Amino acid sequence: MILIAGPCVIESKEQIFKIAEYLKPYSEKYDFYFKASYDKANRTSLDSYRGPGIDRGLEILNEVKEKFGYKLLTDVHETSQVKKVASVVDVLQIPAFLCRQTDLLVEAAKTDKIVNIKKGQFMNPEDMKYSVLKVLKTRGCEEVNYENAKKHGVWLTERGTTFGYGNLVVDMRSLFIMRNFAPVIFDATHSVQMPGGAGGKSSGKREFVAPLSKAAAAVEIDGFFFETHYNPDEALSDGANMITPDMLKETLKDIECINKCKENK
Repeated sequence: MILIAGPCVIESKEQIFKIAEYLKPYSEKYDFYFKASYDKANRTSLDSYRGPGIDRGLEILNEVKEKFGYKLLTDVHETSQVKKVASVVDVLQIPAFLCRQTDLLVEAAKTDKIVNIKKGQFMNPEDMKYSVLKVLKTRGCEEVNYENAKKHGVWLTERGTTFGYGNLVVDMRSLFIMRNFAPVIFDATHSVQMPGGAGGKSSGKREFVAPLSKAAAAVEIDGFFFETHYNPDEALSDGANMITPDMLKETLKDIECINKCKENK
């Protein structure tokens, strides 16, 4: 099972290393990727914390790789960032708002890294096959299907769908639909986000992370994405929907039980 975990954004080297230490038990148990962003380029407000920037951020992530041996995942927002980021990380993540951005998808596809495309909150899951195809065609493959995407390193991630203003819902059918096109990850923490809101900051309901994860586990998917922080309420980004290491531990226990039931049916 693929497991992506780590904080929303790099707040400091101390913060990153502390969370990385908490996640050590999972690095051998799962196909594990440590996640943190060097820049949150799509924050609601101009005054919100974005991160340390690409140079310092990649330096810290590279130190995580050297100390813990983790594979790394982070976002790219512009074509100019791709080559530099690919020199450090193992997975280039295309943010949900940019999932149809052709130049960014093609530039990411020109690297030898896995490309994880987050489904836009506004997207029909059926249409995500065209984003996958942009990467596959760049890598010399003309047909969209699960096996081709797995072979050529393309993932899709579900992170909830806009439901009115300031709310997201998860349609579990989208996991099933998108798995026709690529390996599918369920982003359990962003799926409980409540975009926008008071003071130009998104909120969230982390109490729904565990039940939604268990529902997703009952569907045939390839992995999970949990943004994790030792003190989410004090986090500088996405604190309301991040979970603690203890919450992650309990949620993964439930997912494992469900996976074992499916194996033994």
